[in-house]
Amino acid sequence: MAAKGALDRGLGGEATAADVGALGDAPRIRALLADAARAGRSVSYSELLGDLGFRFTRPKMRALCKTLAEVDRLCALDGEPDLAVLVVRESDRLPGQGWWVGGTALLLGYDGPWEGAAAARFIREQQQLAFDYWEARPDR
Repeated sequence: MAAKGALDRGLGGEATAADVGALGDAPRIRALLADAARAGRSVSYSELLGDLGFRFTRPKMRALCKTLAEVDRLCALDGEPDLAVLVVRESDRLPGQGWWVGGTALLLGYDGPWEGAAAARFIREQQQLAFDYWEARPDR
């Protein structure tokens, strides 16, 4: 049973009815993030939740973060750059703590602070890899 539509509009601008299963739908979330990458933009947790039909809440964000790990696993299997790096906090446009402690940054060769100029520079570089990859693949 779908919940009532969200107040957030999401990436596409239109309100959609919430489907609880959407929080765990890695292929759907991967497609949304690939579209954002093609457009050369990061998205906030709130925007992504809104596109799935939800208002931002911490429990929904945590559920989304678990699925983002699966999205990156699928990307790695297909030889694609990570997409979860595109999902950021509105306050500083950096991924949340879960992304950093999940080990992705270390796997990508970064062992610095999670905030500040060095973190922002690293995140921009990783996001640019996704932008470049997906811009060159409009059909995927």
